[in-house]
Amino acid sequence: MTAVQRALCRVLCAAVAALAAVPGAAQVPPSAAEERAYTGLFAAALKGDGDAVRRAIAAGGAVAARDGYRRTPLHVAAYKSNLAAMRALVAAGADPNALENDRYDIVTIAAVANDLPTLKLALELGCKATNVTSRYDGTALIAAAHLGHAEVVRELIRAGAPLDHVNNLHWTAVIEAIVLGDGGPNHQATLKHLIDAGASLALADRNGNRPLALARGRGYAAMVRMLEAAGAR
Repeated sequence: MTAVQRALCRVLCAAVAALAAVPGAAQVPPSAAEERAYTGLFAAALKGDGDAVRRAIAAGGAVAARDGYRRTPLHVAAYKSNLAAMRALVAAGADPNALENDRYDIVTIAAVANDLPTLKLALELGCKATNVTSRYDGTALIAAAHLGHAEVVRELIRAGAPLDHVNNLHWTAVIEAIVLGDGGPNHQATLKHLIDAGASLALADRNGNRPLALARGRGYAAMVRMLEAAGAR
């Protein structure tokens, strides 16, 4: 890759990264106004009291109910890391793989929040690391790689998350760790977990750029060394 090509790559990657990171594309937890308006089972899920959740269900609260953003009580509990409420809701029949308005499940909510205890419980309760989530047709693994949440990435790999899923930006978890990362220690650790797990280093973005070229183009020397040592071309 020539110096001109590297410069162009940096500009294009930065532009796409900015587009991917706009607030409208982010997860939307309940607002303060929504929280104040919650009643019944939603209020119990927000509070996080398992007994309160069970009482609200006994009083007729529906575990499949949706708020204005199509969040279920389980989504609300996951956003708040209310583990007791999550357990009570799933025990009562809540769908652990339900998606809200922006197609997030509780595993992806926890992955984006870098919330390892909630992630582990979500997986234990039956939410699948293989789910395709978000408006980008991505996965929790891609979201966590993007953010450099290395321990979450390792847990998702253990749970069988698809290493080489390609989202509708034509990026894999490896590519997102590079083009949406900062090249620092967290994203380096993320990339290492993916390499060690056997993620493909040959899959390219929609412009034909492979991970090694993308790392070189962004000047991420440590990532370049890791990729070269792993045999990337």
